[in-house]
Amino acid sequence: MQITRRSALALVGTSVLAAPSLARAQNSSAPQTVAPPYTQRSLGSPKAPVTVQEYFSLTCTHCAQFATVTMPQVKKNLIDTGKVQFIYHDFPLDQVALKAAQVSRYLPEKQYYPFIEALFASQDDWAFKPNEDYHASIFKYAALAGMDQATFETAWNDDKLAQFILTGQQEAEKMYNISATPTFIINGKPYPGAMEYNDFAAAVASAAKG
Repeated sequence: MQITRRSALALVGTSVLAAPSLARAQNSSAPQTVAPPYTQRSLGSPKAPVTVQEYFSLTCTHCAQFATVTMPQVKKNLIDTGKVQFIYHDFPLDQVALKAAQVSRYLPEKQYYPFIEALFASQDDWAFKPNEDYHASIFKYAALAGMDQATFETAWNDDKLAQFILTGQQEAEKMYNISATPTFIINGKPYPGAMEYNDFAAAVASAAKG
């Protein structure tokens, strides 16, 4: 999705298909530690030889394609095997994506990936319907992930977190000249666009060779 030139900073002022994944995360017996919303959200070992950074928007259809088609293979073959550390960076293209990003960062770290996976799998349900009540539709998925109404409202109205996200977006745009979402930075090299698995794996293999 090509980035629009609307002022992102001005935003601060102004499907149930994925429910099983959220339920599994919510019902996990592992302790659910809520990390500060400003800390890194990532998958995989920091000792992995290849670091992949993804700049994404939760309302980007190309990001959803990568998340639902390619990412499961990436996670299984490259992240879970210790070859890749995958770091998420919010790059919201609109107000809805920004609010969804804020909410996602208020979840326990172990629920972050299942939650955004659910949102990507269900974009048509919560992001694009005419006259959609985005507040209610996003809360539906947050509740499935175990978030209560009070925490959701705090996340939704956290202007400091919104500014943190948008400042990071501006810095990334300047640093990497990002012009599309998703954009992947693989060991420092930018790859714009939703990559097919074979292309992604080839880029990772090339990065691992140095």
